[in-house]
Amino acid sequence: MVDVPHVWYNIAADLPEPLPPLIDPPGLESRIRLLTRILPSRLIEEENTLARYIPIPGEVREAYKGIGRPTSLSRARGLEKRLGLDGVKILYKMEASLPGGSHKINTALAQAFYARMDGAREVVTETGAGQWGLAVSMAAARLGLKTTVFMTRSSYESKRQRRSLMEFLGATVHPSPSTVTQAGRSIGDREAHPGSLGLAIAEAVEYTLESGDRRYLPGSALEAVLTHQTVIGLELLDQLEEEPDYMIACVGGGSNLAGFMYPAIGSMLRGEGFDKTRFIAAESTAAPKLTRGEYRYDGFEPTLTLPLAKMYTLGRDYTPPPLHAAGLRYHAAAASLSLLRKKGIIEAVAIPPSDVMDAARLFASSEGVIPAPESAHAIAAAVRIARKAPKGTVIVFNLSGHGLLDTDAYSRLGVPGEG
Repeated sequence: MVDVPHVWYNIAADLPEPLPPLIDPPGLESRIRLLTRILPSRLIEEENTLARYIPIPGEVREAYKGIGRPTSLSRARGLEKRLGLDGVKILYKMEASLPGGSHKINTALAQAFYARMDGAREVVTETGAGQWGLAVSMAAARLGLKTTVFMTRSSYESKRQRRSLMEFLGATVHPSPSTVTQAGRSIGDREAHPGSLGLAIAEAVEYTLESGDRRYLPGSALEAVLTHQTVIGLELLDQLEEEPDYMIACVGGGSNLAGFMYPAIGSMLRGEGFDKTRFIAAESTAAPKLTRGEYRYDGFEPTLTLPLAKMYTLGRDYTPPPLHAAGLRYHAAAASLSLLRKKGIIEAVAIPPSDVMDAARLFASSEGVIPAPESAHAIAAAVRIARKAPKGTVIVFNLSGHGLLDTDAYSRLGVPGEG
């Protein structure tokens, strides 16, 4: 019987070469030292450790059980039938069943717990489509913490259901760019600006630094956040009956992909299996950092209040166009994911919105599960592969979230057809 893991997996211990460290921007006050005023202290410790396994605090593990972990691994028989596949299996890990409807709660619970350990009374974060903001609001409310969220303006206006739920849980939600911070006020025509995750991060960090009883909770891109999500992949290792030919996940900053794939990639790097598996990152053509970005040091956000990381990036000032899959509107990918991409261990494909919508409809109509637009990128990649795969191929993807709160995307951008 599969149980909730007692540890998280840290891929830094098994990477083919050392992970390039965070560095300070030239000519500025040390941003690395500044992290002690921004992040929960234990998160900083986990960001820098080389330990392969990190114990999950007992209270967090019990919370995981309470929210429905372990999540199921299901076979998409309806999708296989609709595609007319002959001996090709498609499986998916069902993170959409978690409270809030996405994988984001896995790290939100841990980070809110760490913030409370530090004596914080308020947690602050950014959010794109709202999955992360909602997860933080839920975790913070559970622990009696105040929440402030900076939500990219395009999503603030279109993802009103998630915004309403955040506010219902007691969170204060600001459209980004906002008038609350200097970073927001520096944007000339705020009302017309769609916002970006980088700018929302800059606002959240600036607001955090204004008070010592606040802590910033990052939603993706930092290594500790990716590590927390490996509860997904560790469960998956116990659930798989055979090693798959393909593992697929969508990618914004990298958290759901890392959580899903890293335990298997670690096994491969240690020579313990998964040597035949291809690891596929499915990104949006609107934010194609892994397929069109540069591998170099860059900022997590445009104001350079945080340190620099070496990663695939489109540039910290890049503002992706408004997107139905707003959770993928980030300019860069996490450092470990970027290194694995550079080494050819992870492959990347960019999926256009029309293909995403077709895949979402196909999956919903054949499986009875409405996927988040972000997760539909992984479905689209899986469908592409399955249609050309030989008999005996096994494909597994991460259904990182449901789309029940994304009616704006599906009503506005849905395209008739079956993919």
